[in-house]
Amino acid sequence: MEHAKQPAGSQHRRKSQAKEIWRRMKRNRLAMAGLVMIGILVLMAAFADVIADESLALSRSPDRLQGPSAAHWFGTDNLGRDVFARIVHGARISLTLGIATTALSLIIGGLIGAVAGYFGGFIDNVIMRIADMFMAIPAILLTLAMIAALGTSMTNLIIATTISNVPGFVRIIRAYILTVIGQEYIEAARACGMGDFMIILRHILPNVIGPIVVEATMTVAGMIISISGLSYLGMGIQPPTPEWGSMLSEAKDHMIKHPHLVVFPGLFIVLAALSLNLLGDGLRDAIDPRLKD
Repeated sequence: MEHAKQPAGSQHRRKSQAKEIWRRMKRNRLAMAGLVMIGILVLMAAFADVIADESLALSRSPDRLQGPSAAHWFGTDNLGRDVFARIVHGARISLTLGIATTALSLIIGGLIGAVAGYFGGFIDNVIMRIADMFMAIPAILLTLAMIAALGTSMTNLIIATTISNVPGFVRIIRAYILTVIGQEYIEAARACGMGDFMIILRHILPNVIGPIVVEATMTVAGMIISISGLSYLGMGIQPPTPEWGSMLSEAKDHMIKHPHLVVFPGLFIVLAALSLNLLGDGLRDAIDPRLKD
């Protein structure tokens, strides 16, 4: 009976903690502003086909390099494509790539970091030395090198950005694991005969999920900026697919006379990164108020 009651009590505590975190979040205006902004961007990406016809984002027209107007809210580009439609549909790609690469990096890096922190010793040394080798190379250079070797495609972009960000998550999650590895409930689980990987999945990772969510939120913002930068350099999403970074790249030859071509995609990149950073800061303060300045 005692073992049956423990999961229910654990779930009740987690629900209470979640309610307390949400209560603190609601008191942080900047965090709520970030949540609202990213919510709007996510809804815009989800309902992109309803908001703007995709054909306007891809089809050429004679109305080239037109400024913002009632017909074209954000103007048109050098091929006559509607900038607003391209930004709306580009949101789907930019946000999806940012979230997907972060999720993959978190899952892979989380499992590897948990194994390193839990087992320690030789396994920990081998994993961390390999992670140090990857982290010795700037992430953007490593990503560029892998894309150059694999080729420019969305799949290869996800693979390259994921691999370059896994070592960072390995180090971060290993550090969090080391803070809980000596707790009594871990020893109790071992005494009950629970296997090592079940202890990691059921007892260790759930108890460090809060700080990990904060790190992941911040990383999504960085991923959006990095992917936009790669697209700007011609190593990311390729035209005519609408993506905020590739839109900036296509507009660089016309930015002086037609600044709307760079202002609007640049503004949405900034808004996405800013909203995620504000949300991440709010989550950090809500999860551990002691970290608040």
